[in-house]
Amino acid sequence: MVRSAEIKRKTSETDIKLKLEIDGDGKSELATPVPFLTHMLDAFARHGQFNLFVNANGDVDIDGHHTTEDIGICLGQAFVNALGDKRGIKRYGNSFVPMDEALAQVVVDLSNRPHLEIRANFPSQKVGTFDTELVHEFLWKFALEARMNLHVIVHYGQNTHHIIEAIFKALGRALDEATTIDPRIKGIPSTKGML
Repeated sequence: MVRSAEIKRKTSETDIKLKLEIDGDGKSELATPVPFLTHMLDAFARHGQFNLFVNANGDVDIDGHHTTEDIGICLGQAFVNALGDKRGIKRYGNSFVPMDEALAQVVVDLSNRPHLEIRANFPSQKVGTFDTELVHEFLWKFALEARMNLHVIVHYGQNTHHIIEAIFKALGRALDEATTIDPRIKGIPSTKGML
């Protein structure tokens, strides 16, 4: 079974083409007008062992908000489509990732009940030209569209770049665990019989 999906989203603000292969080897081909987000998506794909291809254009002359948000939407939709009925997956994932002085933890449940809890303080409002408040925007739209329960806890950290990078790496690793097929699991991993 090939677990992959392609998403296209075109609005008056953005034009995005995204392809996700869950059972990949961490390869990414990314073209976005938001350089820091491109860097984070690369880290996410590499540490999650996902193959991720993104070609995005957006109204970054205003700011990076719409492009960042819409890439989150597309990535979430790709996960839902690629996973199908989620038969045989582990469903839950948990990862701690250190990045120098920062330590981030991400816990996910591919529950079909979207929710985001984030406990993180970013010392700086920007990393380069990237507004750090967009991390929340990306994660919320990703969780919503992926229909997942997503908890992000930054235990400590001083450098905003390190904190955000630790989050994205931990997100990739937690989702790698949650999407893994476990041969011991028969059917849907839920007492309800569906997710």
